[in-house]
Amino acid sequence: MSPATPILLRNGRIVDPANAVDASADLLIRDGLIDRIAPGIEPPAGAHIIDVTGKLVVPGLIDMHVHLRDPGFPEKETVESGCRAAASGGFTAVACLPNTDPPTDSPETVEYILNKARKADARVYPIACATKGMNGEEITDVDALLDAGAVGLSDDGLPIESDAVMRDLMRRSERRGFPVCPHTEVFALTRGGHMHEGAVSRELGIKGMPAEGEAAMVERDINLLRSAGGRLHILHISVRRAVDLVRRAKSEGLQVTCEATPHHVALTDEDVRVFGTQGKMSPPLRSADDRDALLKGLADGTIDALATDHAPHTVTEKFRRFPEAPNGILGLETAVGAFFTHLVEPGILSATDVIRMLSATPARILGIPGGTLTPGAPGDVSVIDPSLVWVVNAHKFRSRSRNTPFHGHTLTGRAILTILGGRVTHSAGDNGDRAAPTA
Repeated sequence: MSPATPILLRNGRIVDPANAVDASADLLIRDGLIDRIAPGIEPPAGAHIIDVTGKLVVPGLIDMHVHLRDPGFPEKETVESGCRAAASGGFTAVACLPNTDPPTDSPETVEYILNKARKADARVYPIACATKGMNGEEITDVDALLDAGAVGLSDDGLPIESDAVMRDLMRRSERRGFPVCPHTEVFALTRGGHMHEGAVSRELGIKGMPAEGEAAMVERDINLLRSAGGRLHILHISVRRAVDLVRRAKSEGLQVTCEATPHHVALTDEDVRVFGTQGKMSPPLRSADDRDALLKGLADGTIDALATDHAPHTVTEKFRRFPEAPNGILGLETAVGAFFTHLVEPGILSATDVIRMLSATPARILGIPGGTLTPGAPGDVSVIDPSLVWVVNAHKFRSRSRNTPFHGHTLTGRAILTILGGRVTHSAGDNGDRAAPTA
């Protein structure tokens, strides 16, 4: 279907947190843009009309933390395959982290990613390297990277250990307004660890990574933010003390934000017993107490955004022994189901909260377009069936990889239609999955 074909979504529940809209109405997309929202819209000539009764019609979802593995690792993912996976999950935009080969530490690599994304099924916003080669020593050419299209800086899974380097980054952030997005970990405390340090790691005989390894670096970064200014966005927060530190920093008015992932919301270190390497990631699955702290932080607004940390790996890599297997799991195609199942159904967040944290808030933090259904905005729309019960089948993912602990899980809530700039990029049934039987 061409973007020139008008699309009329009829009888949906329009949820647009950016504009405080939550109403039953129709939505018309024309010439690739949001045309209007109103009850009983008369369809234009030649319009494609879709009845979305009982469904949520929301701004195209934005995942502010994914790994597209491109350039360098096409056997895991590419820009094209990652964006297909994004569309399948209801996402119309993703921000990709820079652990590529070569690392995204030059304007040329930023431009390579953007060029590959021009015809992809999602908008791509690169987060470039904070230091050259992600070596933590020499800061990249920040202005050149931002001017090339980068929306933030990070050394991805490597913490910026030098106080001086991090302080300089925060000062540059203060000057240019971009978010610094660190992986918060003190290697001196976590080096050699492969899962959360606790009773399960001791029982399994696997060296653990203490929660303080994350919390101590969050504390360091907030202290630098306090003195140097700038904007700090903490990736995949996962431990109680880190959440408490962010809560306190926000009460001081500091410009700090953070995100939580589906796996840290839904799972704990106890699940490593069952999932093995499919449950290995960094930061690791934490204790039930840490997960409870995340849920409280989501409920009270301490945690700003939801993001997947989509991290593809090959089957061969994940079949290695636990210490040798790489960290990371997929997230794009299961995020909506995981968040609705583990946050909306138990009443921790409302559906509107989840949509805001997957649309308007990421757009605000990254300073990118989208996250709204304002007339005149790009026609990026997701339609979610909040009551659809389905079984995760990793073999039918659009990603090139299959590494997920959610394979075989029954989830409730799923994106059934994704529209990018007036073009349908995903429609229910495209991947052949069937809903689970209900009692």
